[in-house]
Order: sequence, then C-alpha cells, then structure tokens
Amino acid sequence: MALRSIKRMALALLVCGVGFSPSTGADAAEPIRIGAVLPFSGGVELYGQQAKLGLDLAAREINAAGGVLGRPIEVIYADDKTRPPSAEDAMRKLIADGVVAVVGPITSANLNAIVPIAENLKTPLLYATNYEGGKCSRYVFSFSTVPNQDMGQLLPYMNQTFGNTYFLLGADRVWPHQMFDIAKPLIEKLGGKIVGTQYTLGTETDFTPLIAQVAAAKPKVLLFALKGDGIDFIRQADEQGLFRETTVAFLGLSEIDLGIFRGKGQNMYTAVPSVATSDDPAIKAFVGKVRSEAGADVLVSNYVMTHYNTLIALKAAIEKAGKVDKEAIIDALAGLVFASPTGPVTIDQNHYATMNMFIAKTQGSELVTVRALGQIAPQPGCKLADR
Repeated sequence: MALRSIKRMALALLVCGVGFSPSTGADAAEPIRIGAVLPFSGGVELYGQQAKLGLDLAAREINAAGGVLGRPIEVIYADDKTRPPSAEDAMRKLIADGVVAVVGPITSANLNAIVPIAENLKTPLLYATNYEGGKCSRYVFSFSTVPNQDMGQLLPYMNQTFGNTYFLLGADRVWPHQMFDIAKPLIEKLGGKIVGTQYTLGTETDFTPLIAQVAAAKPKVLLFALKGDGIDFIRQADEQGLFRETTVAFLGLSEIDLGIFRGKGQNMYTAVPSVATSDDPAIKAFVGKVRSEAGADVLVSNYVMTHYNTLIALKAAIEKAGKVDKEAIIDALAGLVFASPTGPVTIDQNHYATMNMFIAKTQGSELVTVRALGQIAPQPGCKLADR
C-alpha cells in the first residue's frame, strides 16, 4: 500500500475516533455482562424504568472507577412485558448470551417463572423488589424487603397510632395473597381484628361499590396491596370520604406511585428501605446523582436504590472472589457486607438482606420520613439448608 494511502487511512480513523484514542485497561478489556429482566411494557413499566435508573447509575460509577478487576461492566436489558412466558424467554436468552448474573424481575409471578431457570442454568439471580419471601435458593438473592422488615414494622405502628381494626384490600395476584396470609397472624398477635378482606380482578375502573364495602366495615386501618391497575382506588376513596375515619397502611408504596393519586391520599403510611426526601447527606447525594443524569424532575424511589445496590454488591463479590465465575460469585455474596447510600447492607447466609428501614407517609407529592427504624434483619421464612 502506498505511503500516501496509509496516511489518508490514518487521518480518516482519527477523524472517526476509531482505534487511536488512549483508553484505560478497563475500557480495553472484555466487559463483564450482566443481564436485567425488567418490565418495560405490560402494565408495571414505571417500576422497570426506576430499576434501570439505579442499574445505569451503578454501572456508570463502577466503570468510571476502573471497572471490576480491570474490566468494565455492561448491563444487557430485556423486556419481560410483565408476563411470565416473556420473562422465561428473556432469562434463557440472556444466559445463553453469556451474562454472569441476572437482575430482576419486578413481579412475583415473573420471579416464580424464572427462578427454576436460574437454578437449572446455575446463574445468580438478584431480586431487588419487596418480596413475600418463603423461598431460599443457592442461586437467588433478595436485595429488598421481606414481610418482617416492612409489614412487620408497619402494623405495630398503625395498631398503636390509629386503631386495631383492619380491612385487607389487594389485587388477586401472588404477592397480595401471600402478604395477607402473613398479615393475619401478625394482626392477631397485636390484638387486632380483621373486619373484611377483598381482592380486585384488575378490570375495575369504578371502585364505588368496593369503597362502600370498606366503609361499611368501619376499619381504622386499610391494609392496602394494590399496584398498577388498581391504584386509582386511592383517589376515588379519598374523594368519597373513606379516609376521614380510616388510615391507609400501604404495602409496597414508593415515590413512583404518588403521581397517580393526583394530590389525593395524603397521610398514608408505609415502610421502605429508603426515602428520597431524607436529609441524610448520603441519600441526598444519591438522589442528586440520579437527577443529574435523568433530569431534575425524575422520581427517585426505593426501587432505584435497591437495584443500584445489586451492582454494588456484585462488584464487591467479584472482587472478593478474585475472578468472574458464577459459583465463586455466589459464595462471595453470602455473608457480604457492602456500603449503600442508606448505610451498610448485609447479605445473610440465606441470601436475604439486613438493611436500614424507615416508616414514611405521603405528604404533598412526596414521601417523608416518620420514623427511622435502624437495621432490620430479614426473616425470610426459609433456610438455605432446607433446599
């Protein structure tokens, strides 16, 4: 090739930014691929988008600091469409594509669908949504709350503060049924009384008959486990006066839900692993970093925090193991203590997380802290040795 042609090619490559710019060792190394099975369609995509905010922030921070063992991480996203068959397909494809771990999903139904795949294909699955628990597996790790950490803290507060009669209202899905099964003995132990239980079909648009049913039972506390298609119950119930005598204990409430209430549903209570309005400097800094990338008005819920934590933990586990190997990562995750913006998080030997918890309430368009509960250890209702 003529010298002049070589020079022209070199100039073209420089203009295009290909091959000649200096790079770090992490940039030059093969990326560590991590899968994410999340809903970006199908009804709960708001939560999938929140999860992605946390994962994207963690990936940027890790790569900016040199990656993991000198290698960058790359998150590969797959839409589970809020449907178990789609989640199964996404899980299999990601593992076939060589991911070292998978984060997700959001719904319990999709989790139940992909756990057997994680186990059969021996791939760690990092679940960062509030969870009913009851399952312990070598290949599954929980990074959010189980019932004793959220409902187990919320019910005593509600019982003492507002009264001991309860109406249980949830969607006819896996998570509400299992949460209410756990709630019933807790309420009984508190000396409370359940005056009604109802599950919605997900097709309701006018909740007036259901609101009348709850009002007739005269509960002091409405234990509420409706998400997605049922959450407009809150606005309608507020407008019809239900909350003058009844206070909502909202399971799984986060900042991402608040816009749906259109200013209604004030002074509803929940228990969460982070509150975006906290004055804690570390949480304020975390929220600020999310908003600097995603926009000043973006909502930052605990879903952002818990999914962020999955990659921080995964980085620490790989470094502890000293190699990128699925079985070694699993061994390193068990017993791991890592730093989170809300304080230290410990993954126990059953693969559940001890973390700081907070009781919060709705105020205006935000959640605000009512009480900091400190570190709450999980009681998952299973032991890894059982499997």
